[in-house]
Amino acid sequence: MLQSATVLLRALEDSDLEFLYALENDPAIWSVSDTLAPISRYTLRQYLANSTADFHEVRQLRLIICSADNSQPVGVIDLFNFEPLHQRAGVGITVLAAERRRGYAQAALGLLLEYAGQHLRLHQLHCTISADNQASLLLFQAAGFREVGVRYEWLRTASGWEDAIEMQHIIKI
Repeated sequence: MLQSATVLLRALEDSDLEFLYALENDPAIWSVSDTLAPISRYTLRQYLANSTADFHEVRQLRLIICSADNSQPVGVIDLFNFEPLHQRAGVGITVLAAERRRGYAQAALGLLLEYAGQHLRLHQLHCTISADNQASLLLFQAAGFREVGVRYEWLRTASGWEDAIEMQHIIKI
């Protein structure tokens, strides 16, 4: 387990099924996760059954973000699109709407950066954020990510096309 005063990050457990089901089926976050349809419990059970696979083999890692005071799940943090040759991966964070603005995402991102550099030996992390998502832009900037580009009209939303900001963080060990 990875832990700070605010959060602990842990591996997925079978008991996370209902939490993940609620999180993945929240239409409010579908636009940031490129989701178009609900996901079934059956699919999530299969995902949980395979979640212990090696990061280097499956090229992704999902950790549950829990509040440090009561160990209740409040969100997830993901590494994805791992590129072994270049030692980089994408990062994404989702925190339940009721749990936002409590420092969970910031603490989780800090722990993940440390883990990615020291244990996974990654050189860099990158993310793509909607230009309209000021909270996420500020979160990643505060963690040392820097803007490296803009993808114009990159994200299709119900209200039209949105630009996406590309950010990266070079991990210094």
